[in-house]
Amino acid sequence: MKKILLLSDTHSYIDDRILHYAKEADEVWHAGDIGDLKVTDAIEAITPLRAVYGNIDDDTIRRTFPLDQHFNCEGVSVWITHIGGYPPKYNKMTRDKIRQNPPHLFICGHSHILKVIPDNKIGTLHMNPGAAGKHGFHKMRTMLRFTLDKGKIENLEVIELGKK
Repeated sequence: MKKILLLSDTHSYIDDRILHYAKEADEVWHAGDIGDLKVTDAIEAITPLRAVYGNIDDDTIRRTFPLDQHFNCEGVSVWITHIGGYPPKYNKMTRDKIRQNPPHLFICGHSHILKVIPDNKIGTLHMNPGAAGKHGFHKMRTMLRFTLDKGKIENLEVIELGKK
């Protein structure tokens, strides 16, 4: 079993609240728009990190992290990308790939809108953790926390970090 903390759209912002939750996680996953490597450095000093770059990230971040991460964790196939759309409105970059080889868990950031949506047609659960940073139109800073165990996604929680 692994405890996962999922965040996105930090836009260079990291604080003690985010790091408090990172300490409780077995892994932190960042779905892009990191903004500054100080964010990922602070997280990696505490716990293992998987991350992708987003549309605001510079060349340094793009050399450090990939556009997409495809992996298996505790029997759950995962695809993380920054801009991917959501069921049934996947974007043109992901639409064909996700239908041909659907992961159990499809994670995106970008919209700053927290969403958890099952796609029953292809057997995928979509997650967008909203935005943990202070830049953007969102009012509440959010993250998601869940466990992965023997092919199951369980104990999903929304973490509200407060108003930006």
